[in-house]
Amino acid sequence: MGRPVLLLACAFAILASSLMASAKVVEHSFEVKNLTVTRLCHRQVITAVNGSLPGPTIRVHEGDTLVVHVHNKSPYNLSIHWHGVFQLLSGWADGPEFATQCPIRPGHSYTYKFTLTGQEGTLWWHAHVQWLRATVYGALIIRPRSGRSYPFLKPHREYPIVLGEWWNANIIDVENEALASGGAPNNSDAYTINGRPGDLYNCSQKHTYKMKVTRGKTYLLRIINAALNNQLFFKIANHNLTVVAIDAAYTNPYVTDVVVLAPGHTTDVLLTADQTPGSYYMAARPYASAAGLSFDNTTTTGIVHYEGATSAASPLMPALPDFNDTPTAHKFYSNLTGLVSGPFWNPVPAHVDEHMFVTVGLGLLPCGGNANCTSANGMRLSASMNNESFRFPTNISMLEAFFHNLDGVYTTDFPDNPPVKFDYTNSSNSLNATSLVVTSTSTKVKKLKFNSTVEIVMQNTALIGVENHPIHLHGFNFHVLAQGFGNYDAVQDKKKFNLVNPQERNTIAVPVGGWAVIRFRANNPGVWLMHCHLDVHLPWGLATAFVVENGPTPSSTLPPPPLDLPRC
Repeated sequence: MGRPVLLLACAFAILASSLMASAKVVEHSFEVKNLTVTRLCHRQVITAVNGSLPGPTIRVHEGDTLVVHVHNKSPYNLSIHWHGVFQLLSGWADGPEFATQCPIRPGHSYTYKFTLTGQEGTLWWHAHVQWLRATVYGALIIRPRSGRSYPFLKPHREYPIVLGEWWNANIIDVENEALASGGAPNNSDAYTINGRPGDLYNCSQKHTYKMKVTRGKTYLLRIINAALNNQLFFKIANHNLTVVAIDAAYTNPYVTDVVVLAPGHTTDVLLTADQTPGSYYMAARPYASAAGLSFDNTTTTGIVHYEGATSAASPLMPALPDFNDTPTAHKFYSNLTGLVSGPFWNPVPAHVDEHMFVTVGLGLLPCGGNANCTSANGMRLSASMNNESFRFPTNISMLEAFFHNLDGVYTTDFPDNPPVKFDYTNSSNSLNATSLVVTSTSTKVKKLKFNSTVEIVMQNTALIGVENHPIHLHGFNFHVLAQGFGNYDAVQDKKKFNLVNPQERNTIAVPVGGWAVIRFRANNPGVWLMHCHLDVHLPWGLATAFVVENGPTPSSTLPPPPLDLPRC
C-alpha cells in the first residue's frame, strides 16, 4: 500500500506546483490626473488614468495576483473599485470610499493587491468616489489559467467593447449642482464606445471606434456598460450574437440579436463574421424604463468592417429597440441561465439562513438648511432600501470600524422588511402617502454570520416614479432565482424559482414595477456594499451594506489592513 500512496502524494504535489507555477504577479501603475480631450466640438478637462479614455485594459489569468499602484495627481479624492472581484480575504482592496477605505487624497498613493481566484471572464474597474467613474474606468479581463480553456470554441480574436457616457461639463460640478438643488442632474450629451461617441454626433467622424473582422472567423466581444446613469441596448447590424458569460460567470449559449446591459453589467458574446463583406454599425442607445423622465436619447456607434471590403459604402445601421421596450429587455435578462458544467459553477445553496424582503425605490427628504429645493413639495429627492436612505461615514471607513470593533460608525439594525406593507407598484400611492414617501437617513447595515446563506426579495416601488434599478453586490456573486412584474407573491412566484441552473451575477436589474429574488452565501468576512449602480441614486441613499463576521479559522478571518491604507 505504501508505494501507491507515495505515487498519489507525488501526483498531488506535482499538480499543486504546476498550478502555483501558472499563477503570476501582474503589476500596473495608475497615474490619475487631469486630461484635456476634444469631443462633440468641445474641449473638456476630465479626470483620466494614464492619459487615456477608457483607462488601461488589465489582462490577467485566473489565479494571478494583481498589484496596482494608484497615484492620485488629480484635484479630487479618489478610490478604485474592482467591480465583481470577490476579494477573498482582501476586502481592503475593494475600493468604495468610506466603505472599505478612506479616499486617496490628492497627491497621495495607495497600492491595491488581491488574487483573482474562482473567476474567469470580463470584469472592470472604476472610480468609487462621487461621479468620477464617468471617465475613470477600464476593462479587467480574466482568462483561464495555463492548461485550461474556455468552455466554448476559442475565438479568433477578442475585443473589449466598453460603453460609456459623456458630458460636455465637469462631471463633479454636474453632480454637486444636482445635490444642491435636490433635483435630478443634467442629462449627458452622448454615449461612447471605447471612449468615442461615433459619427452620428457632431464633430465625431474621427471619434468613431472601428473593429476589423475576417469573414468566417468568430470573435469574442467583451461588452461592459460603464455608463453612469443609463441602461443600454446593443446591436450589430445583420449579425446575431451568442451570449457565453455575464459578470464573469459562464452561461449556457444564448443566441440573440440584441444585448441589454445595465450600468455595471458585463456580457461576453461570440460574433461570427458571416455576412456579405462590408461595413456594419454596432450601436447602443438607452433602455429608459422610467416613464415621463427626460434622458439622453442619442445613439453611439462603432463600425465593424470586413477585411477586403470597400469602404465607400455607408455602414448598415441596426434597428434598435424603442427606448421603453421593457418586453425586449425582460426577455433578455430573464432567459439567461448558468453553465452547470462550467469550471466555477456553484450549486444553489438549498438551506437559507437569512430571509430578507427589501423595497427599492425613490422618495423624498426635507430640503434642509437654506437650500431651495426644486423637487416635489419643495423637498429633495432621496432613494432608499426598506425606507432607509444610506449615509456613508466621513471620518473612518466601515471596514476599519469592523476590524477594530469601533462603535458609532454604523449600526447593525438594517431591517429585514419594509416598515409597512403596501401596494408597492401602485403609482397612486405616491405623494399623498407622506408616511411612505418620506425616507429616513441612517448608516444601518445587516450583520451576517460567516458562511450563512441569504435570500433577498428585491421589490421595486412606485412612490416617486418607477424604473428598473440595477443593484450591485460587492464581494459576491449571487444566483438569480426568479424575476417578474408587479408585487412579489410569496406563494405563486416561489414556484418560478430556478434552482437548477440559474444565472450568476453581481448586478441584478430589478424589473421596472417588479421584483427579483437572489440568493448567495456570505463566505467572505468584511464589509460589502449593496447599492444601485445608477450613480444618480447612490448619493440619494439607495444602498446598504452587509457586515460578514469572521469565520472560525485564520483562513476565514480578515487580515489586518495594509500599511499604506489611506487615512481620513
